[in-house]
Amino acid sequence: MSPIQYDYRHLPHVKTQNQSKKTLWITLGLTLFFTIVEIIGGLLSNSLALLSDSAHMASDVLALGLSMIALYLATRPPNHRFTFGYLRFEIITSFLNGLTLAIISIWIFWEGIKRFISPEPIDFRLMLTISSIGFIVNLILTIVLSRSTKEEENLNIKSALWHFIGDLLSSIGVIISAILIYFTGFYFFDPLISIIIAAIIFTGGAKIIRESYLILMEAVPDQFHLDQIREDIRQVEGVEDVHDMHLWAVSTDHYSLTAHVFISEHIQPFCVILAINEMLNKKYGIKHTTIQVEHAMIHDHGSYGKEFLLQKTKTKM
Repeated sequence: MSPIQYDYRHLPHVKTQNQSKKTLWITLGLTLFFTIVEIIGGLLSNSLALLSDSAHMASDVLALGLSMIALYLATRPPNHRFTFGYLRFEIITSFLNGLTLAIISIWIFWEGIKRFISPEPIDFRLMLTISSIGFIVNLILTIVLSRSTKEEENLNIKSALWHFIGDLLSSIGVIISAILIYFTGFYFFDPLISIIIAAIIFTGGAKIIRESYLILMEAVPDQFHLDQIREDIRQVEGVEDVHDMHLWAVSTDHYSLTAHVFISEHIQPFCVILAINEMLNKKYGIKHTTIQVEHAMIHDHGSYGKEFLLQKTKTKM
């Protein structure tokens, strides 16, 4: 007798995102090349703004590498151990990317304060040259990533986009800093711009951390209102009560819902399940659902079921 084949593949738990893969490979190659250029330029020019940008670019290389791993894992099918597949790794990677952004921004802020206290001379010509090249590279990469997010939903691409928005602003900041130093001779503009860049990077990192944290904590996604969904299920013929309902995201655009419903004993339970599933799919795009039909006399859920039956009796009187 052949072994039982458990069905954990009835709905797709994979992401085939060819556009995202192509985008990340292009982005990773260009970023790695320019990171090396910027680190050398930052050391030679002694510019904190340029070094902070190079540190941010180095974190981009790490972030993009993790994102590539997440994308390839997301294409692997589910198995008996990982029944949801490997989609959640995308969220773990995004959380790490956001955390990296936050840590780097704190480091830049700290170094900026130190430079305010002890200013250092800067080779502004080299600083301006490297930052100008960086601006062009980061502008191209930001446009490429922005277009990719419009074609495919992926939190990793979004986190990478925030990295490069930060890089683009960093390049602009370094250019402005170099020009101000040239015309005024005040070196404090270098750490000042660095601190402003750090604040922008931290904002982006905090946003990515929040989004990935909510998914990891299996919070209800922002676009759904649980009370409204509960009320819509109640409107299905035969449904008398909805309880023990949970809605969460396994990954971006992969949602799951479970619910227990008390139904009338005079209606076919399979019809209720079918009607609820059709409503959730059509109205909310939720396809992965588990609906458990119950009767309060059998599955009373403790005091909840007893209270429900009491209220039902009062209503009939």
